[in-house]
Amino acid sequence: MAQYLTSRDVQKRYKLSRSSLYRYKEDPQIRFPKPIKIGHRILWREADLDAFDQRIAAK
Repeated sequence: MAQYLTSRDVQKRYKLSRSSLYRYKEDPQIRFPKPIKIGHRILWREADLDAFDQRIAAK
């Protein structure tokens, strides 16, 4: 079963402010995972964030 993180969880994970999180999301050079909308909630798949971490670590 997929695990999802809220914006606040993602902010804590990467030590980002809310505005920085959304700046990361919009910057095509960073290629930060896009969130999904479930009902009224904006969530990030933990697996997408883990893949992003691995891609960054490989550089």
